[in-house]
Amino acid sequence: MNLINALAISIGVLAAVATWLCLGTPYGLSVWALFIGWGSFYHTGGGTDGAVKSAINHTWGVIVAALALFMVATVGGSVIVTSGIVGVSVVILVLGAHIPALATIPAAVYGYASTAAFCLLAGVALAELPAVISAAAMVLLSLVLGNAFGFVSEKIAGALTGTAAEPAE
Repeated sequence: MNLINALAISIGVLAAVATWLCLGTPYGLSVWALFIGWGSFYHTGGGTDGAVKSAINHTWGVIVAALALFMVATVGGSVIVTSGIVGVSVVILVLGAHIPALATIPAAVYGYASTAAFCLLAGVALAELPAVISAAAMVLLSLVLGNAFGFVSEKIAGALTGTAAEPAE
């Protein structure tokens, strides 16, 4: 079987499992964040290295976003103040790439954006740090679980092709 067909089968079957896990259980996982983490796994090169890079950088992005959201809520102010806080937080996010473990900037952005989206769209009480931390933790868990689904889908595709699966481009 060729790699694309093997990936289609493994990802399709696992996508059904992932969707059930997020929507059919009481865990509160975010299906869209899981899929973002899954895509990030392949985007960062797949394999163990891709999973680790993706998860570490998701964590960095989630932390920076959670702190930025909390600051926006506690400082308050105009759109200009909010924009400034977001701008400074993104500068910090990208400057983290000076640390080799945080150098996968796109995966950090996925973590940042997923956290901001979830907190803002779900109406998380941003001025309450425990609420922000809880929401951020759920997003991070969903992203990292997506990395794990990516890893498993790659292994299954490899087994279906009879080779070590390389990520699809």
